[in-house]
Amino acid sequence: MKFAASLLLICILLAASAIPLVSHLSQRARADALHLSNTPYPSVALEDTYIPLSDGVRLAVTLYKPTGAAPSDKFPAILEYLPYRKDDWAAARDYTLHSYFVKRGYISARVDIRGTGASEGHTPDREYSEQEQKDGMEVIAWLARQPWCNGSVGMIGISWGGFNSIQMATRRPPALKAIVAVDATEELFHDDIHYIDGIMHVDEYELGMDQELQMTSAPDFPTDEAHLAPRFDSAPWFLLYLHHQRDGEFWKSPLQQPVYDSTQIPVYLIGGFYDGYRNTIPRMMSNLKGPKKALLGPWNHTFPHDAVPGPAIEWRDTAVRWWDRWLKDKQNGIKNEPTVTYYMQHWYAPNPSQAEIPGEWRTEDSWQPPERATPFTLEPDHLLWVAGSGRSSEPDQLKYRPTVGIEAGFWWGDLANDQRGADAYSLVYDSKPLPRDMAIFGLPEANLKVSSSAPLAHWIARLSDLAPDGTATLITGGALNGAQRDSATDPSNLEPGKTYSLKIPMHVTSWVFPKGHRIRLAISNALWPMFWPTPYTMTTAVNINLSGLDIVLPEVSLAGDRPPEFAKPTEFDERPGYTGGGDDWPGHWEITRDEVAHTARVLWKEDTWGGFPWGRIDYHEDMTYEASDDHPESSSVRGYAFTKVKLKNRELNFESHLELRSDGTNFYYTYRRDLTEHGKLIRTKTWKDTIPRDHQ
Repeated sequence: MKFAASLLLICILLAASAIPLVSHLSQRARADALHLSNTPYPSVALEDTYIPLSDGVRLAVTLYKPTGAAPSDKFPAILEYLPYRKDDWAAARDYTLHSYFVKRGYISARVDIRGTGASEGHTPDREYSEQEQKDGMEVIAWLARQPWCNGSVGMIGISWGGFNSIQMATRRPPALKAIVAVDATEELFHDDIHYIDGIMHVDEYELGMDQELQMTSAPDFPTDEAHLAPRFDSAPWFLLYLHHQRDGEFWKSPLQQPVYDSTQIPVYLIGGFYDGYRNTIPRMMSNLKGPKKALLGPWNHTFPHDAVPGPAIEWRDTAVRWWDRWLKDKQNGIKNEPTVTYYMQHWYAPNPSQAEIPGEWRTEDSWQPPERATPFTLEPDHLLWVAGSGRSSEPDQLKYRPTVGIEAGFWWGDLANDQRGADAYSLVYDSKPLPRDMAIFGLPEANLKVSSSAPLAHWIARLSDLAPDGTATLITGGALNGAQRDSATDPSNLEPGKTYSLKIPMHVTSWVFPKGHRIRLAISNALWPMFWPTPYTMTTAVNINLSGLDIVLPEVSLAGDRPPEFAKPTEFDERPGYTGGGDDWPGHWEITRDEVAHTARVLWKEDTWGGFPWGRIDYHEDMTYEASDDHPESSSVRGYAFTKVKLKNRELNFESHLELRSDGTNFYYTYRRDLTEHGKLIRTKTWKDTIPRDHQ
């Protein structure tokens, strides 16, 4: 999840795989596919070296170079800049991604951030640090100066690499000419994995990132003091984030200037309707002034050529044309093509293992408002009407049940189960059966008038498709921390019993509601374990038929004008000697409830492995969430992770133990790292802290 990396750290361990997409190429697509299949460079050579920085630290880089180039040939450089260990975690994935570009006339540079992987220096104190970006400026300048470079550099990345591509674009390094950002965001507090929709969130990323930051470099994994101490003893990032529970300078500082004004180079954004960072696309496409392009498909946190759910598509050919235009100055017409390409999703029965989403592709010349914003009104008897009936009603009351919500997944980036389990403890409003098919694309919005008996409450809105057989397929959702109703930087308590007007934007989506289905809006005060429970027992209320615009759907026409067609991904080069396997996200999870004690427990776990020429690494993570309906202040999560490194004559095991619990006023944090060699403990370090709850 990110896996911000987001939110999926383990995905980068695995070699790419694809679900074939049956498609019929248009004449232009056939021509492009034929052109791009005639790769001028048949294979890829790897060169491991270091980039010297002005303070004496060296960053490790793997250069992916085309074979068969003449000494005088000049190439643009494509930079991917990550902490995700290019020599083990990401090695197989990196090769598949970058070899495609290299064979088509580019040199890719895969760089480990300072203090991570094989790079020198101390581990950064946070994600997207000032030091990371200053180093990035030097890296871009170094690449542009190389004798093989034509002076132009592009950046690419998914999750973290997409984040820092956007961030580096705001700094305007002279050689950076264009970026491709996949599954990324420029809104760190509201959108990133730590405070989703402004509400505290804890998942395996918090555990996994602090676990892997302690590791020294492959393939030797040295454990002497000089190599180990700067990493093993570095403070855990999750603890830092717990001290910043509201928006402000801490979260805004990675963007040195307002992103929409300062980003002037061409930006290509790619996202998925099952990824938590998808709202970046409508924001940036609406506000960026320079050249821009967007692709939004039915994917989770992954590249489109390796997408589950599918359809998987070949997008790298378009990325090459994007690079050709802005890094090689080829007038290939891409600037004149439709700006936005998106997938219109059709109904499917709720299924977390759905292999492919039914639907079709569409294009738009720009990101524009929907053809009509269709309003629905909450009505008495839990009805949802297109036009208000005019009947008034007493507010609908909802008793807060903190353990509700696992059906929606672990973040707004999951395929979800049938929503009826969560709906049973929500306020639910259903439309009449639709007299016709209805298509939406954009950002649905709920506008509610609410009150609470407690000084802190969250409101979560979920939009579902209710089939005639009663199954409820989650389409999208959104949440609002009630304390942040006026400001995320200056939250304030609710006045119990007072009515507030709340606007809850839901995450961007597309969907065709079939004729005869119903539209369902479900409103709750909990979505656990996605959101940490608020600490008060309470009853909330939603007023009925006061605004007439309680939910607004971005309705569009049922048919697109110019449906694009994509080739299926066929090129998956494998790096010799590098293998991997294990669980796909979301791994394995189960929920158990004690109906006498009114408590619930969710256990999540995931196991993966990677094979390398020098050995094998086994990875494990598990998270146990516990919450109480009678005592919502007493919530907790415990995590355990290990990274077992098996070399020819050594076996190391890096471990992490995390516990976070809360009461009505504080969070209590404990985190311990252990390192064993051949089963003997050789280093351990523990952090403990008490952090006041700040409207969370």
